[in-house]
Amino acid sequence: MKKTASQKLKVGVFVVVGTLLLIAALYSIGNRQNLFGSNIRILSVFTNVNGLELGNNVRYSGINVGTVSKIKMVSDHQIIVEMLIQEHIGQHIKKDAVATIGSDGLVGNMIVNIIPRESKKLPVVSGDTIQSYSKIGTDDMLTTLNVTNENAALLTADLLKITTQILEGKGTLGLLINDSIMANDLKRTIYELRKASSGASMAITELNDIISSINNNESVAGVLLNDSISGQKMKTIVTNLEQSSINITEVSQNLNTVVNDIKEGEGAINYLSNNPDLVKQIDATMSNIEAGTQRFNENMEALKHHFLFRGYFRKIEKEKKKENKN
Repeated sequence: MKKTASQKLKVGVFVVVGTLLLIAALYSIGNRQNLFGSNIRILSVFTNVNGLELGNNVRYSGINVGTVSKIKMVSDHQIIVEMLIQEHIGQHIKKDAVATIGSDGLVGNMIVNIIPRESKKLPVVSGDTIQSYSKIGTDDMLTTLNVTNENAALLTADLLKITTQILEGKGTLGLLINDSIMANDLKRTIYELRKASSGASMAITELNDIISSINNNESVAGVLLNDSISGQKMKTIVTNLEQSSINITEVSQNLNTVVNDIKEGEGAINYLSNNPDLVKQIDATMSNIEAGTQRFNENMEALKHHFLFRGYFRKIEKEKKKENKN
């Protein structure tokens, strides 16, 4: 059966239209894949490409500038991703730019984002390798969230147990919450501690004032501690007092000897000693001298134990011991 002219015309139109559509589709695909323009090749090494495929877009500052042309696994932790970038865009990408793998929307295809840095580095050239940064994948985030949920569930269960025990009055905290008497005792204890702390602070302040007055030479102790000349004078005075105590003791002993000789002797002195009134007066005088000597010795003994002169007397005792040994 022969075909008519109208049928041949329809077939010809269909073929021409189909061919034009095919050429337009190929041009569109090639244009998206940068097959018909000048391109440069850039590499980047990742540890995980997170499902990146050949032909996925490459973006620079949010603009589509190329596509992924090759994905090659070098080792178990290194994957090389090769990208075709438009040549006129390459002059804006510096050598210190960073490549990351992200997604185009929530459920879109994976893409490579090139993040610029503010620096004076030179632009990349074909064959350069730029730094990469691997973000946490969705699986890793889900795993982390799962572990977090499990920990939160365990923590909630423990908190529920603790809360139940507190409400039932178990444990120290439950006893404090449910026992008003213990709560009042605790408040009173805290109040007393505050008072004690306040008193301690006041005592420390007064002690600091005393130390400051000593350091500022405003007292006798300050002068003795800070003035070497006054300290030397005080040492001399103490030495003289000790020597005077020894002399008074010797005089008292000599007076006792003389009085005994007078009582046992003859003559005018004996006559004077036999006078009761005179004897009483002399005895009273000796008693006063002995009492004064005793008080003086007690004062000297107290002075030896005073914190300002204790070191000096110890030093004198050590020197005496050394002399006795020599």
